[in-house]
Amino acid sequence: MTDPSEPALSTESPVGPAEPRAVAPVGVGTSAVPASFPPPPGARAYRLRTARGAFAVVDAPVAAGVEQRGVALLLPGFTGSKEDFHRLHGPMAARGYRTVAVDGRGQNESDGPADDEAPYAQDELARDVLAQAAALGTPVHLVGHSMGGQVARAAVLLDHSPFVSLTLVSSGPAEISESQKQRVKLLHDALAVMTMAEAWQALLAMGAPEEIGGPARGFAGPARMRQRWINHKPAQLLVTGRRLCVEPNRVAELAAVPLPFHVLSGASDDTWPVPLLDAMAAQLRAHRTVVPDADHSPNQDQPLLTAAGLADFWDGLANTPRS
Repeated sequence: MTDPSEPALSTESPVGPAEPRAVAPVGVGTSAVPASFPPPPGARAYRLRTARGAFAVVDAPVAAGVEQRGVALLLPGFTGSKEDFHRLHGPMAARGYRTVAVDGRGQNESDGPADDEAPYAQDELARDVLAQAAALGTPVHLVGHSMGGQVARAAVLLDHSPFVSLTLVSSGPAEISESQKQRVKLLHDALAVMTMAEAWQALLAMGAPEEIGGPARGFAGPARMRQRWINHKPAQLLVTGRRLCVEPNRVAELAAVPLPFHVLSGASDDTWPVPLLDAMAAQLRAHRTVVPDADHSPNQDQPLLTAAGLADFWDGLANTPRS
């Protein structure tokens, strides 16, 4: 239940809807959802209206007195949400970057069907990202964490023109590790016979890994982590979880796209081992950042160092013409 003392998630957005698409737009015909997750200081939570519906975002402008150097669109991972980037907004604002973190279709506070799996196919989620970028009305640095990185990759492969760069945060070239596949299978088995609330209890009992958003990790206490889990649509979790287990290697396709690439990770990672990420970065001729004392979620483990790695990469592109 939402704390009445917390601010409501506004439906305000400076951008109006454009042409509708065949997939049912998110949030059409529904009222605004109260925000269980207040934004960090200086940021604003609202629904970004796009050609494919409205998506819950946290939008943090640059700090007062700082010249804006760019805009970044941040995509969360499997079972994650826009709140996974809460600790990045402040340091990024200080470096001159407006950051917009988004809940994808069916994630946390963005609406989506509970049972229909078709809207969660990777190409559909990628088209959502293209619509989000268009709604922001400016070229953006695209950042995807884990599963969000694979959705970001799919978006870039569909159309790279809205993007200034692509950063993959702890997001590998293909399917997840065998140990993580087993965890995802356990999660899917639970969802087949349990409610979301019951599955959360099972998630706690199995000691979920980072990729699934373990109970000891995250941006908030247990009550809000549980609420975020329950807010997710089961179909979204089933489709994206299956995709993580069978994702093909599309690095060669991506390397042919004329964009600057950045591969950022922690110093250790059980979902995609760090040497695998190193090899992917080499194939992409990507800038490489390894954040010390961080695991699969450097944006939460070491937000200051992660923000510095992102901003340093983007600053280095400032005088590089876009292809």
